[in-house]
Amino acid sequence: MPHSPISSATCATRFVLVGTSHPGNVGAAARAMKVMGFADLVLVQPRFANVLSMEETVAMASGAADVLTRARIVDSVPEALEGISHVCATAMTPRDFGPPTRAPRPHFPELVAAGHSVAFVFGSERYGLSNDDVYRAHTCLSIPTAPGYGSLNLAQAVQVVAYEWRQALGSFDVEERTKASQWADAVAVQGALKHWEEVLVQVGFLDPAAPKKLMPRLQQLLNRQTLTTEEIHILRGIARAVQRR
Repeated sequence: MPHSPISSATCATRFVLVGTSHPGNVGAAARAMKVMGFADLVLVQPRFANVLSMEETVAMASGAADVLTRARIVDSVPEALEGISHVCATAMTPRDFGPPTRAPRPHFPELVAAGHSVAFVFGSERYGLSNDDVYRAHTCLSIPTAPGYGSLNLAQAVQVVAYEWRQALGSFDVEERTKASQWADAVAVQGALKHWEEVLVQVGFLDPAAPKKLMPRLQQLLNRQTLTTEEIHILRGIARAVQRR
């Protein structure tokens, strides 16, 4: 099983969605949070009062129903930020006045080192965050995007921020799916080469009287690939099929 980093900051991380219009985005945001190990979701005046239980929301959450169950709906951004010591607002472009604009990757390690409880605040799909909500923030997060087009779907933005924050806190281990026993040993590779040598002679591709360096080159080709036992079986199966012809 992957290792789960243990950090006090993980329990002090909140995602706040302000004025969300589409139920699917709420569900997708919950899913984005859960896969990165976060569960504290707060909605501020969503379009639908019952959004957390709507069919589209639950469907898009896809296994993150527990995040929806624990989520809260509040009337104001200040209420959503209770208990938070550092607020990160998200905006597509920097503003003339307000908190400093930072990219997530260089900024997040600083927050972890300071031990802040952090809230990431996302605006509505159509209008983003109001100036007043941005002014409440300590930092304005700007996700680096291609010049000329910086439009991210709400749930996509939540996923990017959740991923970068998880990396700063300590990422999950990647589960190794290939076991050492699956790698082909040298004897198996040599057996496949010998089999192919026989076939190449039979089809006239290899002249045993003048083999040149064909087989050593094939040896080097196979060595570069670090073959598995299954791949050796496939190569020998092809050789047998050619011999039957």
